[in-house]
Amino acid sequence: MTDQRMKIRAPGDIGLVIQQARLAQGLSQTALAESLGMSQRAVSEIESGTPTIYMRKIFDLLRATGVQLSAQWEDDDAA
Repeated sequence: MTDQRMKIRAPGDIGLVIQQARLAQGLSQTALAESLGMSQRAVSEIESGTPTIYMRKIFDLLRATGVQLSAQWEDDDAA
């Protein structure tokens, strides 16, 4: 089991982290969506980094205030 880490600089980075963590847990988009009470399409859009005005504004605020985000997840398949 390996810890994976990534700096988050844009909405697409969040999507990639969610996708990689989901895959590491062996979950399909459909299974994740059902467990959260949302559609598979919504999960797909988030994972693809589809930007929204709110996400862009959040990242503008983070940059303006010097806040940096990072993510960490466990990956059983990583070597």
